[in-house]
This record gives sequence, structure tokens and C-alpha cells, in this order.
Amino acid sequence: MKLRITRPTQHSTRARGILRWSRNFFLVMGVLALGYSGFVTLDAKLYQAQQIRGFEQQLSSVQPTIAGGGGVGGPPIAAIPSGSIGRIEISRIGIDAMISEGIDERTLRQAVGHIPGTPLPGQAGNAAIAGHRDTFFRPLRNVRHDDEITLTTLQGSYRYLVDTTQIVPPEDIHVLENSSDTTLTLVTCYPFYFVGPAPKRFIVRAHRVPG
Repeated sequence: MKLRITRPTQHSTRARGILRWSRNFFLVMGVLALGYSGFVTLDAKLYQAQQIRGFEQQLSSVQPTIAGGGGVGGPPIAAIPSGSIGRIEISRIGIDAMISEGIDERTLRQAVGHIPGTPLPGQAGNAAIAGHRDTFFRPLRNVRHDDEITLTTLQGSYRYLVDTTQIVPPEDIHVLENSSDTTLTLVTCYPFYFVGPAPKRFIVRAHRVPG
């Protein structure tokens, strides 16, 4: 009995070549994606460390008062030389990040951003802060009613308590409307583990409390 050897056809050779090319392509893309993710994470950590260091040095020299200043017609919120305007902390869920002005992509990659056109932290009205759901604001998925939020600026330290959370479409901007009270609105994308551009926004609303 003779063994019959079948030579590969041109079609099968081409198919194997395409499969090999596809495998290598996706491998390279995966490595590049991991490298970029690592770069973004490292960049954010270095920026935060630099900003916190500078901010704490400034605080030690000005000794801000607790819940001082910041009313209507009060002094403007000063930024430290590198640009941050304050720090947000929600201790129970592990949020601790510097606040920069603006919500452009670079700002939100390195910090959380104060939404332009809304009052600054501590001032009367509805101050709004945005952050990415996959970095600084991911812990917001665990936020609860009455969680304490602390905003610290060079003018003072301000305490807020969480009132409500809600999920809204991105075009629903009524959550940014001003208020006669001193309130705080936190904004991030939702769902928290959605792959790609998230279709909704997760909103946290809090009110300021004395002391």
C-alpha cells in the first residue's frame, strides 16, 4: 500500500499566511495597548504625586481655615503654581485626587476636572467636578448616602455629604444647573465596566455642611 502525499494548494498556503499575519498583528496591537495603558497610568500617578507635593507645601504656608471664605463675592480660588485648584477626598471609598481646571482629555487623564462655568469648590452654587470612570472616579460605584466628601483649596477645607445618585443620558445637563444652596455635583461615565464610550452618566449630588 502506497502512502499518498497531498501537496498544499496555493489557496491553503495563502490562508495559513493570512492566519499567521493576523495572529502577529493582534499580538502587536495587544502589546501596544498594554504599553499605552501602562504609560497613561504612570503619567497620572507621577502628575498626582507632583501636584500633591506642591499643594501640601502651599497649604503649610497659608494654613487654610476650615469652611472659610468662598462665599458669593469671596476671594477667588487660587491655584498652586502647577495649576491644580484643590483636592477631593472621599475616604470611605478610597478617592483621593487633585482637581485641575477643565475637562479636556489631557486634564482628565491626569486628574479630575472642575467643569468650567460652574462655581468653584466652596463657593455658593452648584460646583461640578468630572472624572474618568476607569481611573480616579471608579470607586464612585460604591458611594452611599451620607458619605462625606472633603474639598480642600488654598482658601479652606469644605465638607459635603452625599444626598443622591442618579444615572442620566449624556445630553441631560440639568444636573449642572446652578443652585441657591452650596452644592457639589460629581460626574463620571456609566456603566463603570462598559467597554468603549459609555452611553450614560453617573451623577452624585451632595450638599455642604458646616465645619
